[in-house]
Amino acid sequence: MNPDSADVLPVFDIGSVLGKHPESYSAEDFALCKGVAECLHQTGCLIVHDPRVPADMNDQFLDLLERYFGQPTERKLEDCRPSLDYQVGATPPGTEVPRCVVDAALQEQLRRLQAGNQATTPTGADAKWRFMWRVGPRPAHTAFPELNAEPVVPKAFPEWRAVMDGWGAALLGAATAVAGLAAVGLGLQPAALQELMCGGPHLLAPTGSDLDVNSRTGGVLAGYHYDLNLLTVHGRSRFPGLYVWLRDGRRVAVRIPAGCLLMQAGKQLEWLTGGHIRAGMHEVVVTEATLAAADAARAAGRSTWRVSSTVFTHCCSDALLRPLGRFGEQAAAQQQP
Repeated sequence: MNPDSADVLPVFDIGSVLGKHPESYSAEDFALCKGVAECLHQTGCLIVHDPRVPADMNDQFLDLLERYFGQPTERKLEDCRPSLDYQVGATPPGTEVPRCVVDAALQEQLRRLQAGNQATTPTGADAKWRFMWRVGPRPAHTAFPELNAEPVVPKAFPEWRAVMDGWGAALLGAATAVAGLAAVGLGLQPAALQELMCGGPHLLAPTGSDLDVNSRTGGVLAGYHYDLNLLTVHGRSRFPGLYVWLRDGRRVAVRIPAGCLLMQAGKQLEWLTGGHIRAGMHEVVVTEATLAAADAARAAGRSTWRVSSTVFTHCCSDALLRPLGRFGEQAAAQQQP
């Protein structure tokens, strides 16, 4: 059996530094910061344990979203906002097109992947639903109002706002803490990344895939892609199928230990570090393990909707992104005649 993410990635327990200012960090705390930064540099992702994010909160979230996505299609379509480019509310299948379908550079990257680490090449739009829910405060004034639109609250779920706000805030809090640790480990000002995150258009953006419909091994639920944001946070799903690529080209199945989160670098973090950290590639596909988990759920009378538990953390929409600190100095030096 090939190793999965829990086999090849260390778990960073950040409980010891929560509530501390970097000026009071111990040698062990600085070692944690260095480890976080090096893991992001070497792999583009890491596994984190944040004691403020309990496993039962993840389960409550998954229960709610399984019920939501299990509704009739007509009911979910009422929650779509195409006029806002689906930046809030529901997004139906066939809407999100993986960039590698239309991007020649990514297509070439796909062709260069070595045997055993190749992606499942998509041929069209993703087969998944998504729901976009904003997380955290928005700026009072912004040049990008469509990225900061009011949320859509589904009618049939009175607990919706409380569950979504609670889970979204928990994942955003974990990502904010990791951003602080990464900044210290990278030799940047401790708050360099966190300040850029303030007022960002952070999104809790779970996906839902019906495994009664998408039941073919090799079916692409989310095609090979990277994310445009700063850090993407994944909670545990009840069904396997998510794969990530490490910087050395290895394709690794994601298995998140109980009580932990997977974080992956997005394109904003790549820009801010001048490419020192690379945006991580990932995909979601139907595998034999996915179908076995669906069979077990079906036999137990549970939902067969595969729900992802994902938060996209962003820099503020109005921020100008450029390489920070030493990364900016290196970029400037390279441009000198």
